[in-house]
Amino acid sequence: MLCSASSPPPPAGGHAATDHHARLRSAAARSDLPGALAAFAAMSTSASASPVLRTFTSLLKLCAARADLATGRAVHAQLAARGLSAESLAATALANMYAKCRRPGDARRVFDRMPVRDRVAWNALVAGYARNGLAGAAMEMVVRMQEEDGERPDSVTLVSVLPACADAQALGACREVHGFAVRASFDELVNVSTAILDVYCKCGVVEVARAVFDRMTDKNSVSWNAMIKGYAENGDATEALLLFKRMVGEGVDVTDVSVLAALHACGELGYLDEGRRVHELLMRIGLESNVSVMNALITMYSKCKRTDLAAQVFDEVRYKTPISWNAMILGCTQNGRPEDAVRLFSRMQLKNVKPDSFTLVSVIPALADISDPLQARWIHGYSIRLHLDQDVYVLTALIDMYAKCGRVSIARSLFNSARERHVITWNAMIHGYGSHGFGKVAVELFEEMKNSGRVPNETTFLSVLSACSHAGLVDEGRKYFSSVKEDYGLEPGMEHYGTMVDLLGRAGKLDEAWSFIQKMPMDPGISVYGAMLGACKLHKNVELAEESAHRIFELGPDEGVYHVLLANIYANASMWKDVARVRTAMEKKGLQKTPGWSIVQLKNEIHTFYSGSTNHQQAKDIYARLAKLIEEIKAVGYVPDTDSIHDVEDDVKAQLLNTHSEKLAIAYGLIRTAPGTTIQIKKNLRVCNDCHNATKLISLVTGREIIMRDIQRFHHFKDGKCSCGDYW
Repeated sequence: MLCSASSPPPPAGGHAATDHHARLRSAAARSDLPGALAAFAAMSTSASASPVLRTFTSLLKLCAARADLATGRAVHAQLAARGLSAESLAATALANMYAKCRRPGDARRVFDRMPVRDRVAWNALVAGYARNGLAGAAMEMVVRMQEEDGERPDSVTLVSVLPACADAQALGACREVHGFAVRASFDELVNVSTAILDVYCKCGVVEVARAVFDRMTDKNSVSWNAMIKGYAENGDATEALLLFKRMVGEGVDVTDVSVLAALHACGELGYLDEGRRVHELLMRIGLESNVSVMNALITMYSKCKRTDLAAQVFDEVRYKTPISWNAMILGCTQNGRPEDAVRLFSRMQLKNVKPDSFTLVSVIPALADISDPLQARWIHGYSIRLHLDQDVYVLTALIDMYAKCGRVSIARSLFNSARERHVITWNAMIHGYGSHGFGKVAVELFEEMKNSGRVPNETTFLSVLSACSHAGLVDEGRKYFSSVKEDYGLEPGMEHYGTMVDLLGRAGKLDEAWSFIQKMPMDPGISVYGAMLGACKLHKNVELAEESAHRIFELGPDEGVYHVLLANIYANASMWKDVARVRTAMEKKGLQKTPGWSIVQLKNEIHTFYSGSTNHQQAKDIYARLAKLIEEIKAVGYVPDTDSIHDVEDDVKAQLLNTHSEKLAIAYGLIRTAPGTTIQIKKNLRVCNDCHNATKLISLVTGREIIMRDIQRFHHFKDGKCSCGDYW
């Protein structure tokens, strides 16, 4: 082919040079590092297509994006061999690469060797430090760039340093950056204002963030997401949800970030209907394949007490992560479905999904609720095999589990072995002692905690007050309640007040308890009046019982337990018309008495008994053993306590008492276990006076220790005595 005079032929190899550079640029545009390296290799061996500076910077950019440190170092070596590593463009690219490969020290060394540093180079180092969690160094570089080189920060500088301010919780520095941005008019840029409101949220001043958000004339989805997420993370779920709904209403593009925050808010508020609407929305915009969103959906439904819907979502997740399993296991545990939680944990193992510490912290409370010492020992051993037994959260869960399985001595051994004791670890052990009736030991441990320098929190005080209540330590309880605010600046919550009323009420100080309620700085809740009503039953005070019950009924309880309690108080006082009136009120409100049950677990089988039930396959043997037991304990002084049964003859009362669920469970335990074996019973209601007295004597005549966990506490019956000291 002939070329015209105006179109001279290209030099030999010119097409090849152009081709190699084009290949590298194309690979870089696709983020194809192997393709770019192949083009670079071809270029390096070509006589006509030697690499230029931008070739290396393109490669370094790809290495940074992929965090490929080894290849980045090789490119650095090539630059150094060609004497190009000190060039401003190259050095900046190198500093950026090292920072993104989590080597901020190497980035700084490259930066320090630069003969001339421009704003881009400073920004690269500021961003690198911020990205690697070195907030102080990032903020220092912003000061130095102005002092040493006279470089004025630009919008890139601000967007780079603001996350460092958030990490350091440096609110003052954030305000300085914000002021600079306003003076330089950078706050008009949406990315700068978004970064500013984000850091205010992370520093906990969400109201300031909202002021920035409201002043923004231009907002994008990132701005909305930051503000919604800020509300959610600062505990204002209501405002997060309102802003999300406004975002949707204004037609702003909804992303996974805003959906995650909205689902979190719905879960915290228990807004099932709103949560379902968010579910429908995320399906419409195609987020059902986003596993993080689906995991949040599982958590939301679980927090709204709809584990059935959570399970549906879980089953629909095609590629389940450990977080998916953890969310579903925790949902079952927190919603009173411990057996389902344990079954899910077993499925997780069969699927060869490796549990982590969060998995164990989710399933261990389920095993604590089941209260099977054998399963407790198994999960403990499993955590040791996973090398997670010294994780402070796993260890705390194990301590709590052993205490709830009636093995408080093992719980204490674990507590003593802890390398690290978080406040929750102390709380678990103090609560464990309190729930077993060892109030004095709980108080001693609380004092040891304070002497160790560990600062108690609200939960600590709730645990120690409860321990004082169960052990009748009135003076200690008064002292600790006063200490909550006076010594630690904490505000007692409704539960603290309820526990204090329980403490005073159990001790028979009903007038003081009532006066205490009247002086509360908040409106007393059902738990407070409920504690008062229970004390009135214990000490047969009808007048205060009526007043307490009236306040409870005004608050609209969901369960009939308080109506039953009041009816029993009236019955004990032979006020039969009032008994009938309360029962009629229950019927009109559709409230029912919770049926009592007791369970005993033997060889991985759970046996459940209800009062008077005869459907157990060994019912004949159980009732025969129980009849013999009653005769044996009568011989050592047992007299049926019939105060809780009314409207029937005395002999029928005794017969009804003798078939209470806990007595049936104990009789079955005696049949199925060897002499000397401890029998462990779990009951869903408070153990009645008669069964408590009878069980003490059963432990005496059989020589057995019987551990009974009722809705309030543990009772250890041994040699005719109970660990509660009859103060329960």
